[in-house]
Amino acid sequence: MPSTVEKLSPTRVKLTVEIPFADLKPHLDKAYKEIAEQVNIPGFRKGKVPAVVIDQRFGRGVVLQEAINGAIQPAYETALVEAKAVPLAQPEIEITKLEDGELVEFTAEVDIRPDFDLPDFTAIETTVDALPSLDDEVEERIALLRKRFATTTELDREAQEGDVLTVDLTASQNGEELPEASATGVTLTVGEESGMLDGLDEAVRGLKAGESKTFASTLIGGPFRGQEADITVTVTQVAEEELPALDDEFAQLISEFDTVEEMREDLSKAVLAQAKAEQVAEARDKILEAALAQVDFEVPVDVLARELEARRNQISDQLARAGLTVETYLEQAEDEDAEDADAFWAQVDERSTQALRAQLLLDKYVDDNEVPVSQQEFTELILRRATEQRTTPQEVVNHMMDHNHMLEWQQEIRRGKALAAICEAAKVTDSEGEPVEMTPQAPEADEETETPETEEAEAQEASGTEETGSEEGPEAEEAETEKPEAGEISETEETE
Repeated sequence: MPSTVEKLSPTRVKLTVEIPFADLKPHLDKAYKEIAEQVNIPGFRKGKVPAVVIDQRFGRGVVLQEAINGAIQPAYETALVEAKAVPLAQPEIEITKLEDGELVEFTAEVDIRPDFDLPDFTAIETTVDALPSLDDEVEERIALLRKRFATTTELDREAQEGDVLTVDLTASQNGEELPEASATGVTLTVGEESGMLDGLDEAVRGLKAGESKTFASTLIGGPFRGQEADITVTVTQVAEEELPALDDEFAQLISEFDTVEEMREDLSKAVLAQAKAEQVAEARDKILEAALAQVDFEVPVDVLARELEARRNQISDQLARAGLTVETYLEQAEDEDAEDADAFWAQVDERSTQALRAQLLLDKYVDDNEVPVSQQEFTELILRRATEQRTTPQEVVNHMMDHNHMLEWQQEIRRGKALAAICEAAKVTDSEGEPVEMTPQAPEADEETETPETEEAEAQEASGTEETGSEEGPEAEEAETEKPEAGEISETEETE
């Protein structure tokens, strides 16, 4: 099957492919057979209509079109292999010649992965922060656990520092109540202002159960986010919090361990594992950044444009669901340094561009090194996604089959293995000169000791009071969304 390749640019080629009729014949026979099984012609049994009759009734052109449609894809794929081209998009196909009985010729223009040489990963050296003392982190986790299991005693006195209050919040503007920005049964601790409305902590001090106070503040959630309003807080309960004793009985209550010492040791291991994982993530990002700095290649314009548009749409949807504009998001996000919307979107575009370049680099490594995917690795991916999505492995498999994601997910595994190999080849030391192990054990997820939530956080979430009781945006994960980590750059947003 003769073919030629014309390089239109470093990232786009034009393939010209000839299909001799000898190669087209199996597709012609299939087309005749399928048509014969679909039509009813007097005098002929279904499926037994001769080709000449089909030509007379429906025209030779119909059959040729069906045959050509069936022949183009395998011919195109063969031409790609011969040209050693890796497509990044769907081709633009045009039939340029059709000589019945002789040959069919078509052209295919397609964006391809640019050709470049991988850098010497063993020459990459980077430094990350040394692991800090983790004692304080362990103590903070223990404090959270004690607070989670604290008991409260209702008091008949004025609220003071450290008291746990239950309050109702009513927001109004110009004397008109705003139901969407009001809430009941909100739990808060006096003196802990995190996530609360400005002025709320001061307003509740000195109030007894049944007493109210009105103050002005800026709403921080919902459709009225950023607007000034009058907030009336009514205290319904004043309670004193009593933390459980830190003893073996407490350890047995909240964990699988018999003693506080054993529980503390396990927490220390979890904290250390998490710290090492964060250290590895920092090193991984720096290694990938260094690798990208050593290769020079163009990204196909159309492919990049589609990626940037998809990314912008994704983030815009997330902001809209959170009731935010870019401007209000920037005002509240502590980890964003963009001064305005234009700067924000410019940063998003830059991160997306780098993510796409990283994907191309990893794909090049995968192909050059023929990185395989084992059945066990694929099964582990299925199980991991089932856990993340809180569904069953079978449902994940069904989704994969329904949306034809198998090849995509396999490539995701390959990219992860490629990144791991690149990081293993590089030299990483910490700020104290010690080598960094790039394959640390993942931290064990323990429900009681790994990610405890405070009672007030749970109550806040359950009450749905983000308008008045939470500083954290409903889509707080957006801050990470447009800044993909190196290990996540292979993943695209699934919309199915």
